[in-house]
Amino acid sequence: IEELIRIGKETAAAADPHTVFPSINGIGDTVIGALRDFFGNERNDEVLEVLLAQVHPKPYIVNVSAGNAVAGKTIVFTGTLEKMTRPEAKAMAERLGAKVAGSVSAKTDLVVAGPGAGSKLKDATKFGIEVIDEDTWLQRIGKGA
Repeated sequence: IEELIRIGKETAAAADPHTVFPSINGIGDTVIGALRDFFGNERNDEVLEVLLAQVHPKPYIVNVSAGNAVAGKTIVFTGTLEKMTRPEAKAMAERLGAKVAGSVSAKTDLVVAGPGAGSKLKDATKFGIEVIDEDTWLQRIGKGA
């Protein structure tokens, strides 16, 4: 938490806050503006100091197995998944070290397509991206029958 507060304060003080977040996916002008507003307010600093004196969170640890078939890959799920929900599939992929994207681009490595897949499937074909079904996905990550 202290590291996040430090980054927030750097953002509030930076002449160009984009230098603090040069390449974090999803951090744009709106989020940077909100961080500047929050951490630029002295009252919020006081509240955070009181809170940190009372709260001692456990470290958040993510175990990523680099030796699996999807670690480091960008994956898109499309269509209807029949054996798990989309949030479950996303969480599973992220636990295995993959990045889950909401749209297909040339940087996408794999598309998992269920019934009813539409434009994402067409985009995957256009970019020459590997497309597999849900059963193949489960087999690939060691969860299939």
